[in-house]
Amino acid sequence: MEYDVIICFETHVELNTNTKLFCDCLVELGAPANTNICPVCTGQPGALPVLNKKAVAYSVKAGLALNCRINQYSRFARKNYFYPDLPKGYQISQFELPFCEDGFLQIIGDDGKPYKVGIKRIHLEEDAGKLVHSADSVDEADYSMADYNRSSVPLLEIVGDHERNPIRSLTEARAYLEKIRQILRYTGVSDCIIEMGQFRCDVNISVRPKGSKELNNRTEIKNMSSFRFINEALQYEIQRHKKLLEAGEKIVQETRLYDDVKKVTRTMRSKENAPDYRYFPDPDLIEVELDDAYVEKIRATLPELPDQQVKRLENEYSIPHQEALVLTKDKGVADYFFAAVPTADDSKTLLRWIVKELFKQLNETNTAIKQCPIAPPDFAELINFLTRGEINQKSGRIVLEAMFSDGGKPAGIIAAKGLKAIQDSGELEKVLTNILRKHPQIIEKIKAGETKLIDFLIGQVMQATRGKANPKKIHELIGKKVN
Repeated sequence: MEYDVIICFETHVELNTNTKLFCDCLVELGAPANTNICPVCTGQPGALPVLNKKAVAYSVKAGLALNCRINQYSRFARKNYFYPDLPKGYQISQFELPFCEDGFLQIIGDDGKPYKVGIKRIHLEEDAGKLVHSADSVDEADYSMADYNRSSVPLLEIVGDHERNPIRSLTEARAYLEKIRQILRYTGVSDCIIEMGQFRCDVNISVRPKGSKELNNRTEIKNMSSFRFINEALQYEIQRHKKLLEAGEKIVQETRLYDDVKKVTRTMRSKENAPDYRYFPDPDLIEVELDDAYVEKIRATLPELPDQQVKRLENEYSIPHQEALVLTKDKGVADYFFAAVPTADDSKTLLRWIVKELFKQLNETNTAIKQCPIAPPDFAELINFLTRGEINQKSGRIVLEAMFSDGGKPAGIIAAKGLKAIQDSGELEKVLTNILRKHPQIIEKIKAGETKLIDFLIGQVMQATRGKANPKKIHELIGKKVN
C-alpha cells in the first residue's frame, strides 16, 4: 500500500538579543556555568519580570518575513510543569494570544513546483536551563548539574500547520528547515547555530493511506538538534508507522526520543497521559499592544530576502537560477557579491571566482566570509584583470592567494611578481612559430582532426612564456595557422 506522510515542525530559535527576555542578564554563549543569572531568571520570590523590547521586535520581524498576520494584542502566560532545568516551576510563554499567526514558508516541493508550507503560529517564550550530566548517557550518569545561564534567554517557537499545507516528505522537510534557518539569518533575528543549541526542533509525524483525508495518530520526536538526526529519525518513524498500519495495529499517540547510536526512536511518554500545563495569564506581565505604526516601522527594516535576491540576480545579472541559489544560501556571501559587482566587468566570472576560488581560500583557513581579508572592490579589480586578459587563470590564483595571505592590491601584486600576460600578438606568434619548427607535422595533424594537439601547443607556449601568455590569444593564433 502507498502512504502519505505528514510532517510538522515546532522550531525553537534563540534570538540575537544582548540580554534575557525578562531581566538584564547577558545572553552569552559559552560563559562559565551559572554566571549570567539573577533573582528574576532563577525565579526567586518577589522578583518581577520586565519584557525585553528587542525580543518583541525580533518576533514581529520574523513573523513578517514568514508571511504571518501580526496580532494587535498579545499576552504572556505561565506554562506550569516541573523539571530540574526550570527554576521557576513554570515557563513564561504565549498561549491563546501569540504575536504571529497564519503564515507560510514557500519551498520547492517534490513535484518541482513552489509549495507554501503552512505556519500556524509564532510565539515568544523564555528558554529553560541546561542539565549537564556526569556521563555522556543520561542512563549511565551518577548525577546531573543544572546550568541556568540559558534560563530565560528569548526563544521564538515557530509552529507548523499539520492541516494547512503540511510537509509531505523527507526532502521537503530538509528544504523547510534550511529555508527557515536561512530567512531567520537574513533578518538578523538569530544566528541559528545548531551546534550551540540556537536552532532546535520537535518533529511531529503521522502516516495515512494515500488519498485518505483522515489523520492518524501522530508521534512527536523531542529536542532534535541536527539535520542528519532529524532525517534519520523521520526515516525510522515512517517505516515504523507503515509496519504498524499494515499489521492492523493502532499507532499510539506519544512523545519519543531519538537514539542516535542505535538509530531508533524510543518512547518518552504517552500523549494521552501528558500533564496538563494549566496555562493562565501571567499576573506580573500586562498585555502587549502592537499598533500599525509599530508593525510598519519593523517591516521597513526587513532586508531583501533570499527569494527576492535570487530574482534580482537572474534579472539584473543574468545569473542562472541554480547558481543564484548557491550564492544566496549564505547572506554574507550574497552581501560580498553585491558589494563587488558594481565595479566588476563581468558578473558571471565574479560569481564563479567567489564560489570556487575564494571559497577554497576561506575553507582552507577556516575563515568566515565576513572576516574575509580581501575587500569586495579589490576582488572585483582582480576579476577585471582576468576578464580583460591582462592575467591568465593561473596568475589570477597566485594573485588571489597573495591578497588573501599578505594583503595588497591586485595591480601591485601583478607588477611585483611579473605576472602580466603577454598581449603582443607578434611576440606570441614568434614563440608559436619556434614551437612549430620543432614539430613540423603538428598543424597537418590538427587539420586531419587531431584537435587534442591544440591543447599541446597551448601548453608549450605557456611553458615557453613562463605562464604569461593569454591562452585565448594563443588559440586564435593556432586557428589562423590551421585555416
